[in-house]
Amino acid sequence: MKQLLTVPNSLSLSRVVFLPLLYLFLWNGNLILFFITFTILGSTDFLDGYLARKWNQVSRLGKTLDTVADMFFYISVAYFLYYLYPQAILTNQVFLIAAFSVYALSFIIPLILFKKMYTIHTRILRSNAVLVYFMMLLSFIMNPSVLLSIILIIFVIGFIEEIIIFIRFGPVDQDTKSYFAASLDRKLKAWFIDPPFYKRIKD
Repeated sequence: MKQLLTVPNSLSLSRVVFLPLLYLFLWNGNLILFFITFTILGSTDFLDGYLARKWNQVSRLGKTLDTVADMFFYISVAYFLYYLYPQAILTNQVFLIAAFSVYALSFIIPLILFKKMYTIHTRILRSNAVLVYFMMLLSFIMNPSVLLSIILIIFVIGFIEEIIIFIRFGPVDQDTKSYFAASLDRKLKAWFIDPPFYKRIKD
């Protein structure tokens, strides 16, 4: 049980458990409490992975919790932006539809191919998650429309890369950084597990 209730896993879970507080603060007009709570919960997305790696507590459960927490959290961010800045959402309708469509495909395709939900934390998607976090914070002092457009385009690129990795390389390690990293990993495995003919002759 202690192996399941690690600090990193608890941080991931906290993004889901305390997410309703953001809705409550927003609907009641408590923007200061909303801002503070959002800052704390959003920071757990960085801390859970960092601590899991630092303390050697990386696990399949932790990666699943992180994925589920991210899904609820960032869908909620879209709602928060619409509630606070509807014009920013309306001017990015096309990008939003594209992003959520590709996002849905990134879940559907591994279900079809691998018979299970599977996600990859690529460098593009990790970086964009940080941008989403800061976009929400910066929206209190600047118009978020342009930044939202950039973020949605990057999300589309990131999810397309993820889908291509699924199709090309199968269920790779969830911490695979990019298509090129997956390709290099495949080549290295092929080299050492089934080395080229001339290398086998030499050995």
